[in-house]
Amino acid sequence: MSVHLPDDVAARLKNSADLIPTIAQDYKSGEVLMLAYMNADSLAITIDTGHATYWSRSRNELWEKGATSGHTQKVISISLDCDGDALLLQVEQVGAACHTGEISCFHNPISLSAETGEKK
Repeated sequence: MSVHLPDDVAARLKNSADLIPTIAQDYKSGEVLMLAYMNADSLAITIDTGHATYWSRSRNELWEKGATSGHTQKVISISLDCDGDALLLQVEQVGAACHTGEISCFHNPISLSAETGEKK
């Protein structure tokens, strides 16, 4: 698939050659679902298709969320942070967002000490 990142979007990115940390958030509940990375190609595909497509750092390839699991992300909106180096996708999540089967990848809380702020 040959898709070009729109020039106005590329111009707002800090560096369109870098990987872009991307938070996926449930558009209804506001729950943070996952952190992944995009590059210019995956962002362009996501904008074009409306389906979250990321860059896999471990496999070194593009991957559409849910292509094999069926746990898809329909993108409702995309926001770029103030520095142009991070993205927020508000998505309609179908199934679990985490590869472990959990709804969110952030299901491992770390307790803080109320007095010292030390991790327990």
